[in-house]
Amino acid sequence: MFHRNRRCVNRKQGVLNMQKSEIEVRTLKKVSRRIIPYIFILYIIAFLDRVNIGYAALDMNKDLGLTASVMGLISGIFFISYFLFEVPSNMLMHRFGARKWIGRIMISWGIVVIITAWVQNANHLYILRFILGIAEAGFFPGVILYITYWFRGKERARAVALFMMALPVSNIIGAPVTTWIMDNITWFGMEGWRWIFIIEGIPAIILGIVTIFYLTDRPNQAKWLSKEEKKWLVSELEKDNQGKSPHHNHNQKLKEMFRSTRVWRLSFIYLTLVTGLYGIGFWMPTIIKGFSNILTNTQVGLITMIPYLLGGIAMVLWARHSDRTGERKMHTALPPLVGALGLLGCVMTTNPILSIMMISMVTVGIYSIFGPFWAIPSLFLTEFEAAVGIAIISSIGNLGGFIGPYVIGFVMDTTGRVEMGLYFLSLVLFICFLLVFTIKKEHVTSTSIPIQADKLSIK
Repeated sequence: MFHRNRRCVNRKQGVLNMQKSEIEVRTLKKVSRRIIPYIFILYIIAFLDRVNIGYAALDMNKDLGLTASVMGLISGIFFISYFLFEVPSNMLMHRFGARKWIGRIMISWGIVVIITAWVQNANHLYILRFILGIAEAGFFPGVILYITYWFRGKERARAVALFMMALPVSNIIGAPVTTWIMDNITWFGMEGWRWIFIIEGIPAIILGIVTIFYLTDRPNQAKWLSKEEKKWLVSELEKDNQGKSPHHNHNQKLKEMFRSTRVWRLSFIYLTLVTGLYGIGFWMPTIIKGFSNILTNTQVGLITMIPYLLGGIAMVLWARHSDRTGERKMHTALPPLVGALGLLGCVMTTNPILSIMMISMVTVGIYSIFGPFWAIPSLFLTEFEAAVGIAIISSIGNLGGFIGPYVIGFVMDTTGRVEMGLYFLSLVLFICFLLVFTIKKEHVTSTSIPIQADKLSIK
């Protein structure tokens, strides 16, 4: 009798587990299909509008009389205002909701990008790039925070990587399109580089309006999920938050985030990564054009696609492996080391084909870190802490977007060569590797049971 009852209980439990598995698969598939492709498209537009000035520089610098140092400062000043306004922007998104706030951000930056088409000198560019940083502040950390509203910790590295595939894809698409615009569109007597800003700014405004109506702030508001699916998802996300410290006093938690050694450690890791990302990213078109004086802008754009194509593939595969193994530390540490070695290779060769291979190695290294890295903060931060902590990490880190381009530009003006700048970026990425590698815990795991805050302690 006892064994019969036990078999009955086991059968019931098996049915419940099967039902749960079906709900899990169905819900995650719906959430992924609804959210990831859309935020992916948004980030393509955002990143392209941020870096298209690097392509415009191929003609713009000569027309406006800009030196490499001035161009580096123009490229980087965006990140100063971005740094200043990123934390308050993320807190406002947490308060007002993602769809309204992200929509507002996109409309604002689209307008600023379009106005950039009418600049006449470096001062105009300084002002508009600074304003663009204010307008766009909060978009990236806001979307990272938004992902934590919909995905459990064990799925976040892949979700982040799929979202951040927009980085290489924006260049794969943007490089040939942007350089083609420069070479072929001169409507109304305006130079091609001016039309880049007009044509690539309009989609941001359109998608900003669409975002207000398309995005859903929270799972319990999702009309596109059934009641059963909403209940399961909310329950799973609540389990993810169990074990993390409560946040009854938001002011106290805000202070704790600014005092947190873990948050500051991750901020400096991200600072070194972003220095490498934008140092090589803003100047890649110029570096590639330097391989031969017979390359057209369109040919430069086509060649630039190669490193980003390889970087995008590596990003997704590396993040998927990190999610599958649950390992975060070494998946975050090894990519910047690969990038540092690639930069040394760039300096040591003058062969154009080998140089492209080395630049591709750098891009693969830099891009592969993003998925596992952004899965780490949510392992020990509550929802409110994540809104602040992720913004702090992103804002401090994005100062690297000022450092990288400016140092490269300064070195090119001072020495007439780019090699010393690449040595600098290689050193920065090696420091990034050391900062991650020296985290005490051997393995930062991603499980359904949250990791306590003290398990990411630092040496």
